[in-house]
Amino acid sequence: MTHLIERRALLKAGSFGIAGLGAMGLVPAWARTGSAGLAPTLPMLSGEDIHLRIADSTFTVGGRSGHAVTVNGVLPAPLIRLREGQDVRLHVENQLDEDSSIHWHGLLLPFQMDGVPGLSFPGIKPQTTFVYEFPVRQSGTYWYHSHSGLQEQQGHYGPIVIDPADPDPVAYDREHVIVLSDWTFLHPHRLLSRLKAEGGYFNRQRQTLLGMAKGGPEEAMSASDRAMWGAMRMDPTDIADVTAATYTYLVNGHGPQENWTGLFRPGERVRLRIINAAAMTIFNVRIPGLSMTMVSADGQNVRPVAVDEFQIGNAETYDVIVEPTEDKAFTLVAESIDRSGMARATLAPRLGMIAPIPPLRPRPTLTMKDMGMGGMDHGAMDHSAMPGMDHGAMATADHGSSHAMGGMNMRDKSTVPASVKVGVGVDAIAMAPVDRTGDPGLGLEDVGHKVLTYRDLMALTPNPDQRPPHRTVEVHLTGNMERFMWSFDGEKFSEGVEPIRFERNERARVVLINDTMMTHPIHLHGHFFELVNGHTGSYPRKHTVNVLPGGKVSFDLTADAPGDWAFHCHLLLHMHAGMFRVVTVRPLGGDAA
Repeated sequence: MTHLIERRALLKAGSFGIAGLGAMGLVPAWARTGSAGLAPTLPMLSGEDIHLRIADSTFTVGGRSGHAVTVNGVLPAPLIRLREGQDVRLHVENQLDEDSSIHWHGLLLPFQMDGVPGLSFPGIKPQTTFVYEFPVRQSGTYWYHSHSGLQEQQGHYGPIVIDPADPDPVAYDREHVIVLSDWTFLHPHRLLSRLKAEGGYFNRQRQTLLGMAKGGPEEAMSASDRAMWGAMRMDPTDIADVTAATYTYLVNGHGPQENWTGLFRPGERVRLRIINAAAMTIFNVRIPGLSMTMVSADGQNVRPVAVDEFQIGNAETYDVIVEPTEDKAFTLVAESIDRSGMARATLAPRLGMIAPIPPLRPRPTLTMKDMGMGGMDHGAMDHSAMPGMDHGAMATADHGSSHAMGGMNMRDKSTVPASVKVGVGVDAIAMAPVDRTGDPGLGLEDVGHKVLTYRDLMALTPNPDQRPPHRTVEVHLTGNMERFMWSFDGEKFSEGVEPIRFERNERARVVLINDTMMTHPIHLHGHFFELVNGHTGSYPRKHTVNVLPGGKVSFDLTADAPGDWAFHCHLLLHMHAGMFRVVTVRPLGGDAA
């Protein structure tokens, strides 16, 4: 079909745009390579019978070409547009020489249709077709991706928009679907092997004596802070595992130099449906000069809240309304959490228009709060009164040792929760984790404008289940950053790991405690949960939540979907390395699913 032709060949108009700027020195160095172009609309599929073909393809960005795994030959995969209340059959043909799958992220459906090989179905064998069939029970912005191996990193992902059966409470004149992602020409298994060999392999922004001398971010740290980080062999710049050292950040499959452009007429209300389909990148999104009104989170309507920037974790979706009134272009910026690079696009009244591209901001550094000491009054690293801390061992703590664990004296096992299995795969336990739902995200505390926090979100309608939770389930997010080992409660996933069990329709509170110094987007399949953020009865309903370093997040769950469901970190390589668990929901009084 002609509308599925690889988009980069469709339009070459506006080729002067970015190239001309580069000649004038107005474009950052990271955005000056490659061929320029303007993006047409994403290809779209709809109806009750939809056909998808998974295959090997060639993908080109920044003037280079490499191997990709695509759906219907395009990256990202076609937009699937459905309507709440319809039935849909999705015929998925696998033309790869390996097994594949599609998970319908955020959709409420029978667990046999969820698309997780080995858990909800066998997977799709090479040269075979599997038909997913289910009723569409919701509306909003979602997406789909492979749950087989590391195919998601290779391009196997695409957007879903479901129109509501009733009139949409959000008024808008035009919409654009914005799929953010990260691309590398390295095979994802090579990414993983390099991280296993050296946890900070892709970090090109480490602290240096030269940076301190020049007044860089290192200068803001006190001498005692730097000494303690060094003694613990920890790196306060270890914000992202994979960075712009290898990644190109994409908007709808286009790199920064290709300037994907979404059109508007001045005075229109434009809805941007923003999806983070990246494998390993959390983004900070802003449109300089243009305020955004948040109207939906993870496909669920929220009370409108005005923001200038928001952090979007892997697998989260946010819908915002923008109302440009001037006949001018605006730059949409999606800066990686470590600020090593950005995805960039343009909103404009006409093709070929551009707006200034802001420079990358100084990279953030971790603090003691990110180490899990946020509940302590610790001044400038003076921890003379901390219980469970062996200060004599502080100077010799080995970050890779299961006995020193981030400077804590792990010989005193009383400091370790009973549910956590301590071993080489756990290098830290948060001593005083705090609720960080009021924090905007790493590096966004003092940017000078309004940044969304989870506490800003309120459901547009009351929560459907007002029962208080009758029990609490605590889950620790654990890992060894140097050895790139990741787990829940100190156990990496294997067939022998006990599932997290719920009775059908049980009401429970799940508390996620991040014992690591990285942000983890945690996703539960098959359910929405209510994020506990202070707005009792109007908690935002989500399927994925960012848990900040050294922080904790609580959500209330009504386990109303029987079956076996995946529960995992949506940083793809973290999940692959072991941060995965099965959630089992069984009917009351029975064992059958």
